[in-house]
Amino acid sequence: MSKNNNAHPQLKIDTRIMTLGEAKIPSKLPAYTIPDTSTVSIFLDGEHFDELYNAEPLPLKFETAGPREHLYFDTSKTKCAIVTCGGLCPGINDVIRAIVMEAYHNYNVPAILGIQYGLEGFIPKYGHDVVELSPKTVADIHQFGGTMLGTSRGPQNPEEIVDALERMNISALFMIGGDGTMKATSSVVKEINRRNLKISIIGIPKTIDNDINFISQSFGFETAVFKATEAIQCAHTEALGAKNGIGLVKLMGREAGFIAAHATLALKEVNFVLIPEVPFILEGEGGLLPALHDRLKKRKHAVIVVAEGAGQHLLNSSGARDPSGNPVLSDITALLRTEIQRHMKEQDFEYTLKYIDPSYIIRSVPANANDKAYCGLLGQSAVHAAMVGKTNMVIAKLMDRYVHVPLDLVIQKRRRLDTRTGYWRSVLESTGQDALYGMVPFARHN
Repeated sequence: MSKNNNAHPQLKIDTRIMTLGEAKIPSKLPAYTIPDTSTVSIFLDGEHFDELYNAEPLPLKFETAGPREHLYFDTSKTKCAIVTCGGLCPGINDVIRAIVMEAYHNYNVPAILGIQYGLEGFIPKYGHDVVELSPKTVADIHQFGGTMLGTSRGPQNPEEIVDALERMNISALFMIGGDGTMKATSSVVKEINRRNLKISIIGIPKTIDNDINFISQSFGFETAVFKATEAIQCAHTEALGAKNGIGLVKLMGREAGFIAAHATLALKEVNFVLIPEVPFILEGEGGLLPALHDRLKKRKHAVIVVAEGAGQHLLNSSGARDPSGNPVLSDITALLRTEIQRHMKEQDFEYTLKYIDPSYIIRSVPANANDKAYCGLLGQSAVHAAMVGKTNMVIAKLMDRYVHVPLDLVIQKRRRLDTRTGYWRSVLESTGQDALYGMVPFARHN
């Protein structure tokens, strides 16, 4: 491990990256390799650590991502594997393609295996075949959404996963997935360390909700926001097409409202945006329904954007959990439609409501140009890290720099939209909904 010189009176964070051993093999890459100990200083604030809210930014040194002067693995004898887990997200195929192209063309890695259908692909009882990946097999996959390897949810036994890695003689595994996958990655690393094996495990964070801790913007998020704005524009057109028309759009966001908020800022035609971080109310002073009624009386139309995890405090929870361990959400839009109908009937107020749920369209489309470039850089950086023996880490983009981040920092918690920031204030300024209960942090309501 490299020496860590980070120090702060309020918070101490260890940014050292675990290695399999000393990198001794001179790299055959061109002269653009960087020193083995290359680091970059980045100042982080309350967006990354709650403890730093209203405090001085914390200076931290992170290892710079990129090709090193010396390698740990003899790459001509190295076998790698790639697995994709969790829900779909724009750009997964781009990351797969970047890893394969980098490993084959720049490191001459002779074999890369694709593990099909997520972590199930490691477990014999599921019977999933392993596929050989090469520049030919991945040549066109970036033109399509989804993942060529398939995916699945739910935990699998880390002992069985490591058994499979040993059987296949894998030297480096690239795990592409969200919060649950990163926790599984940590479990796999612990089992590898228990057996004293030399297998590099590199995480590439993926989540359409943009809710992975320490990752300011996950790949595919920009594409998702763009597709979300198309749905919102359609809702706005529908609302304008009828007297007292309401366009209601449901967007992805189980515990974080980043897609809903960012799409709202992008379009400037949303009148109410509801996110999981803000526990709004329906009736009374500051209630959504009176505010909606007032908006319709004044402007004759309204657009409401709702993140899927918003308003769960207003609903009865089943207590069930999905295969990934997440609570099964109740349908907030069903409640809103019912309550809007009741309220308007009581007010003897005629209206028309059009409901749009584009969630699977948003997550299934190919990545746009910016996300494709982002995915390419993540994939290349992941290969560079693995070949020098780094492990128990993820590739992250912080302050426009690609760096190595310890996995432990990423799995501490899920990232949520901080409503104390200027970002949320801008959302409220865009919608004009600051009078709603709970929208302004720390505001008092009688």
